[in-house]
Amino acid sequence: MTQEHASRRRRRLTATVTDLEVAIQRAFLVGVELPGMTTVDSERSLEELALLTDTAGSEPVDQELVRRTRIDPATYIGSGKAEEIATLTNALDIDVVVFDNQLTPAQQRNLQKLFGCDVVDREGLILDIFAQHAHTKVGALQVELAMNRYNLPRLRGRGTSLSQQGAGVLARGPGETKLETDRRRILERNSKLERELKETVKHRETQRKARKRSDIAQISIVGYTNAGKSTLLNAVTNADVLVEDRLFATLDSTVRRLELTDQQTVLLADTVGFVRRLPHHLVEAFRSTLSEVAEADLLLHVVDGTDPDPAGQIAAVREVLLEIGAAEIPELTVINKSDVIGEQALKRLTNLYPDAVFISALKGLGLEELLERIGSLVERATVTLTLEIPYARGDLVAAVHRVGEVIEEKHDDNGMILEVRVPETARAQFAPFSR
Repeated sequence: MTQEHASRRRRRLTATVTDLEVAIQRAFLVGVELPGMTTVDSERSLEELALLTDTAGSEPVDQELVRRTRIDPATYIGSGKAEEIATLTNALDIDVVVFDNQLTPAQQRNLQKLFGCDVVDREGLILDIFAQHAHTKVGALQVELAMNRYNLPRLRGRGTSLSQQGAGVLARGPGETKLETDRRRILERNSKLERELKETVKHRETQRKARKRSDIAQISIVGYTNAGKSTLLNAVTNADVLVEDRLFATLDSTVRRLELTDQQTVLLADTVGFVRRLPHHLVEAFRSTLSEVAEADLLLHVVDGTDPDPAGQIAAVREVLLEIGAAEIPELTVINKSDVIGEQALKRLTNLYPDAVFISALKGLGLEELLERIGSLVERATVTLTLEIPYARGDLVAAVHRVGEVIEEKHDDNGMILEVRVPETARAQFAPFSR
């Protein structure tokens, strides 16, 4: 690293998040294509990494896609290629090198030493974006817990950097005090965060249980980040949720009532967007928020119809749904931005997803058809049964209250006669006692 380059970097790194003139980090992106990966997928992932980097507040200056037959345990990309990139990043005055892959703590340390600048991987980058966008107490707790779990194995060699807030990637965290370099103190902090998070989400769980006992179906909007989920929620409920053309603009869930007809009302919840290879730390930390999805009666899967790889986005979302136990929930595919989809692309999407609803949440196109489809699916999602339950089977009565609603209750000599409304998926559970 030249003396002039080091001097320029020091001037940037001395800025703090409270400064009015914080210099934007110059970022160099590195993607690695391994056997079994296609060049198209690798290039698309690198394009998404550029958007993530921009969202984090850094400027993608240049990028390189490295093809490897195997992962180098020391540098991931091999010492020769690492030296080449080090020369290039020094010449470009790069502040941070962002890898589109997950690095081990040792690989990250080795690369930082070689490049003479910060090195972060895809997981660290997404964690940083979440740290910037968590505005509620629950979101802040979840993000700090995920960042601590990520940073814990990376303490070695980081000195006191974790105790200081700065303007760089992974140098901030909403509601954080300090990330201690001492492993024991971080573990203690994590335990405290877990307890606080458990207490904070109790109120949400109580609300969800109350909604479950009511006659109101719960619908969650899911989809890839920036697909238009918040725009759709605003369009049909006047929710006034913040909408930005940036990844992860929505992090904390929002629930609104939606009147489908005079007799039919549902609850519609906006949720955090997903991306390919969403870090497991985040899925675990945000499990309390994502439970809004796992307990829904219907999922509206919003897809960006203008994206070059909608199938890849859908697959990424469904992977997360499987991880949180929501893969079996009925799903309605909603292709958004239909007003700007080309004719050929529209025809292809129609063939691929014949049951999908095509809308433009921004222009309000196709919303009437969408609401009709939602109403039809919600009606089919529940069933009304009359059950004859012996007095000795209190467990069945508890099960009814847990998954559905008791509409009317009568008693005779043999037991209880209940008229209940339960999810269609629970019909088989009560079939032996149904009239």
